[in-house]
Parts: sequence; C-alpha cells; structure tokens
Amino acid sequence: MTSQAALIFANGNLNDGPAVRAVLERWPDAYVIAADGGARNALACNLIPHLIIGDFDSLMPAELRMFEAQGAEIRRHSPHKNETDLELALLMAAEQGRNPIRVLGGVGDRLDQTFANVYLLALPALRESDVRLVAGRQTTWLAYPGATLITGQPGDTLSLVPLSGAAEGIRTDGLEYALHGEALHFGPARGISNVLTHEAAEVRFETGLLLLIHTIGRA
Repeated sequence: MTSQAALIFANGNLNDGPAVRAVLERWPDAYVIAADGGARNALACNLIPHLIIGDFDSLMPAELRMFEAQGAEIRRHSPHKNETDLELALLMAAEQGRNPIRVLGGVGDRLDQTFANVYLLALPALRESDVRLVAGRQTTWLAYPGATLITGQPGDTLSLVPLSGAAEGIRTDGLEYALHGEALHFGPARGISNVLTHEAAEVRFETGLLLLIHTIGRA
C-alpha cells in the first residue's frame, strides 16, 4: 500500500482560486485520478491523469484516445452503475491507500451533484483518510468526534455544519465565537461564519458529525 497523495478531478466547475492553487503547489507529484469529464479539469491544470474512471458519458472518444496516448489508464464502467463517477474515483483512491486525498472540480451548478459530492466524504472506505473538497477559496471536510486542528490565518472564515442530527459537546479554541460544550443542531445556522483568531484553531466534540468549511479570508 502507498501513502502518496491523490488529486481527484471531478466533472464540476474547477473554481480555480487560492485554495486550489495551494493544493496543486503542495502536491506537485500527486497521483492524479479523473472522474470521467474531470479529465478536462486536470488538463486545465496542466496535468495528465494517471487514471481516468467512469462510464464516459462526458468525454468524447477522441479525448479518451488523446489521454490514453499520453499515458492515462482508462477504466470504463457501465452507465447503469449505482455509484457516481466521483464515487468510483474516491473508492479507487482508498483501495490504493492514497492519503491525503483532495477533490477538485467537485462543486458545480447542479445542487444535487454538489450535495452528493459532499456526502461522499462520509463513505466508510474513507473513514481513515484525510479527504477534502477544494474549490476557489474553500476547503471542505468531514470531522468525526474528537479533536480536529484547523490551520490558516487570522481572519479566515470557518463554518461548522452539523450532519445527521446534532453534533454535541463542541468546544473550540482559536475562534472568535467560542463554543463551550454546546450542541449544534441540524437546521439552525448557528455554526456559520466563525472566524479564526490565530494561525491554528481546534474544534473538539463528543458525538455526531461536523462538516468543516474553511474559507481563506472573510467569506
């Protein structure tokens, strides 16, 4: 098994920005996986995918041949599959032991697809992986009970969004609006738009799931 980082390009809008550029600069030798038409997003970043996976309803045959000629491995799945192309890509990265995993192009103009891509962070196969969606100025990941460290700059925005009910026993350090053991409930927007006061902040909680959304600068 390998611990090499993976960049996964989905077929949404690339949303180029400082968070995207930081990922590309931090892992220039990452293993690149494209989910079907996400190969175009990889190419826009001057990258040829090592692997392209999906049912190929988004890429033209000529594009596939071009990527294959450049060394990309092609894995074709039936269009009647149960998984989305991004799900297949994430499962492949987990199977290969890639870590960390960063998903680019996972946010687009289809709200259903964007929600589905966020929910994929909860795949059981990714439970032990550091996997995050990156778009524009934002990085999004799923936090489980325990402590999570957030690094950034004072003034950055951090939103805490509870999933699957309430997240309870939340305590924070390094955030302007501190929580001291309270709960965040599914529905109310209390956890939106907190602010880092230091270069490192910590979120600790006891039960539930939290979606963390870190925005570079003021959101």
